Amino acid sequence: MNIPIEELAKGGVFALYKPKGPTSNAFLNQIRRLTGVHKIGHAGTLDPLASGVLVVGIGSESTRKLSDMVGKEKEYIAKIKFGYESSTDDEEGEKKEIDPSKVPERIEIEAALPKFIGDIQQVPPMMSAAKVRGEEAYKRARRGENFNVGAHSVEIKSIKILDYNFPYLTLSVTTGPGVYIRSLARDLGRELGTGAYLADLERVRVGDFTADLSVRLS
Repeated sequence: MNIPIEELAKGGVFALYKPKGPTSNAFLNQIRRLTGVHKIGHAGTLDPLASGVLVVGIGSESTRKLSDMVGKEKEYIAKIKFGYESSTDDEEGEKKEIDPSKVPERIEIEAALPKFIGDIQQVPPMMSAAKVRGEEAYKRARRGENFNVGAHSVEIKSIKILDYNFPYLTLSVTTGPGVYIRSLARDLGRELGTGAYLADLERVRVGDFTADLSVRLS
């Protein structure tokens, strides 16, 4: 979906499609340059390697509305790779081979997935914005500190298998706020004994905002 930059500059809450590559903040800086509006915020960070719906408030009045969006239901398409673990739980980190010879059957995956549905305890990745004693975990990790992120209570509403061709598994995941799909990939790999990390991620929905109707910057 395309909207003239002049319309974005008038302000409002929009669903923009963030491509893979930039951080969410770098993407906001791009919008600031295009619109000339400085007061811009977003509801729910997307990692650099993730793409998809980023709900953005443009203008002071609109950014105040973003707190209502943070708790909205989210839907993701996640591509998981088995056989390895990653230091960042995604494609970006240092990989460690676990057991690529162990190939889980689809029925094993189907049996494991219900353990991750519902109200669960989830440990965020070390390289994440989760707070540890008031500071983001990734900042402590970059300084080489030894620390425990700690488990958080989150809700995963549904998980559906879209495709499985070892070593790749593609899932549709619907969540409440605060869920790390990287952690889901890591924990599923450990449950199956194969190791796993998140190879690709697209956020296709935030509340009523969907990827197909999101604004794409040219």
